[in-house]
Amino acid sequence: MKKWVVLLLAGLMVMLVLSACGTKSQEDVVKDLNGKLQQLKGYKVKAKMTLQMGTEPQSYEVEIWHKEPTYYRVDLKNAQKDQSQMILRNDDGVFVLTPALNKSFRFQSDWPENSSQAYLYESLIEDIIEDKEAKFTSTKEHYVFETKTRYQNNKMLPLQEITLDKKNLTPVSVKVMDTDRKALVTVEFSDADFNATFEKKDFDMAKNMTGAQLEVPVMADLGDEEFTVKYPTAELPGVELIEEKPMETENGKRVILTYDGEKSFTLIQEKASVVPTTMVATTVSGEPTDLGFTIGAMSSNSLSWTYQGVDYTIASKDLAEEEMLMLARSVEVQGDMVK
Repeated sequence: MKKWVVLLLAGLMVMLVLSACGTKSQEDVVKDLNGKLQQLKGYKVKAKMTLQMGTEPQSYEVEIWHKEPTYYRVDLKNAQKDQSQMILRNDDGVFVLTPALNKSFRFQSDWPENSSQAYLYESLIEDIIEDKEAKFTSTKEHYVFETKTRYQNNKMLPLQEITLDKKNLTPVSVKVMDTDRKALVTVEFSDADFNATFEKKDFDMAKNMTGAQLEVPVMADLGDEEFTVKYPTAELPGVELIEEKPMETENGKRVILTYDGEKSFTLIQEKASVVPTTMVATTVSGEPTDLGFTIGAMSSNSLSWTYQGVDYTIASKDLAEEEMLMLARSVEVQGDMVK
């Protein structure tokens, strides 16, 4: 009987050893990811991005192209495909295109370097490599890392869960979480091609604007159309709306919301204008900033963006960048029509 027990235990030990032989450690996977990063020449990836920052989740389709070393094309569309924006990086700089308004903005920026980007594969790898305290789990099909984010102001979104396919280390999903570990941004990847090849012209600003406008035509004149006043649902302690002021401009109506208290800021809204067919990129100061639903421009004292035909600006000398981002992402329809 004792002999039978000994043989059984020995068999179990052999099975455990054999099963462990095929399991990679966290260090092994990080090493493999570093090697994949060094060999990365270009890719095309599609993804679905969902934001949980308002009362209802918002979903967007994202298509990402990357060509080493610094060419990028990120095409962002909402679920109805009636709104799109594109961010490009080429030898001339970083551009944000809004095809429906025939607008293009040029940034002197090193985007996307030195900051987390939830839909860029190489950024996710760098997040994993740089976080020496990252948590690691291995499932039947996936490797899962929980890492710190590298956003410039990461207090609002400090953590992310990155899931990779075990077979080829391609991205499966990313969940960007708040301090309560609630996923506010989720990216689900599909159709990844890591052998994609590109030509330099694939990242040309004018070519991409023309191509995008075949899918989302330039809007008609927006001057006489209505727009809806919107308010941030996120709250800052000790801050409240003290004035809502409509005013006339050369292009129509503008609404200025003034908030005051422990901190103060203004939220300016006005109907966006469609620029003439002659397309010239406007140079803007600041950094392109991903709000999830659109790309904005962040400077030291302001955050500007355009969404669904309306221009928005948050201006403040009191707010931190993360607070401006939180307010912008929480803006929702709650007001009256403005003509």
